[in-house]
Amino acid sequence: MIWAWVIFIGFVFVMLALDLGVFHRKSHIVGFKESLGWSAVWISLGLSFSILVYFAYDLHWFGLGNSVDAVDKLVNTGKLAATKYLTAYVVEKSLSVDNIFVIAMVFSSLAVPARYQHRVLFWGILGALVMRGTMIGLGSMLVQVFHPILYVFGAFLIFTGIKMLVMEEKEEHPENNPVVRWIRKIFPITRDFHGQHFMVRAGSEWSREASEPGVESKPDPIVEASPAGKWLLTPLAVALILVEVTDLIFAVDSIPAVFAITADPFLVFTSNVFAILGLRSLYFALAGLISKFRYLKPALSLILVLVGIKMLAAKWLKIWLGDSFNLTVLVVIIAILATGVITSMIVGAEDEENSHS
Repeated sequence: MIWAWVIFIGFVFVMLALDLGVFHRKSHIVGFKESLGWSAVWISLGLSFSILVYFAYDLHWFGLGNSVDAVDKLVNTGKLAATKYLTAYVVEKSLSVDNIFVIAMVFSSLAVPARYQHRVLFWGILGALVMRGTMIGLGSMLVQVFHPILYVFGAFLIFTGIKMLVMEEKEEHPENNPVVRWIRKIFPITRDFHGQHFMVRAGSEWSREASEPGVESKPDPIVEASPAGKWLLTPLAVALILVEVTDLIFAVDSIPAVFAITADPFLVFTSNVFAILGLRSLYFALAGLISKFRYLKPALSLILVLVGIKMLAAKWLKIWLGDSFNLTVLVVIIAILATGVITSMIVGAEDEENSHS
């Protein structure tokens, strides 16, 4: 099975290298059309991978499909593995949209220039892959050793979903974030952005690089007051750290949600990876439209509650629904998500029409 992991991780690194090293080698503002194109590419890859999963598990490539899934105590056939992968992918993709709300707030509050936002998200997502891979590995071992942990996950997801549904969100500014306050105590942070650099050294050319090309850089008082050669963080680094912390917080919800579907580490990891890889392009496509999807958050809350109930009542649901159990869960999740999006669009159009009348 190790070769399946090596090949997949190799593919991910090749795609990331092409992304940053070829297509986005120069920092630029990612437009709506470009972001839609990349979103289509990543979503197509994510969905198409289910075909590969089907054949890999059906034909037992690299030893896949030979072990019992700790969640439902079944050996994953090609059809079952593909269904679980697609369900996990849709859940992860849905929950990652909620992540976009927070990322947009971070970029807005820190006034991150649009041309450098892609760079922050690229490195943020690379770090997220490492963090999630570690959490998935630990989670898989925990589920295998202590199966009742699934009931704890289920109860946690229901609690989180209800909390998300009934509690009002308070807008928090990064300067009040305890993580940012902690960073400021330990590391000196420049007042201004210095190009696309996360760190600059006082007295170097980097420390004099302007945030916007063609605009003459002004002296940064923090840099000027620092001894030559001293390394300082830039606000771009603060944005990157907050993006990483945000993903870690969201992973606490999303990874247990996937373990409600399958404990197969390969299916959990691949579905997570494809959902995260498309997050950057999805952000640039949806960032300006976030306020219009007012019913998306309630839909995501219901999905968390549904997945939690599925985890707690899996035994009875399997008896009731039979072999179509996993497929039914997938269809219901897609229906909830679609209802949230369509309702938001209809109500938004009505509000816009009323405002003009």
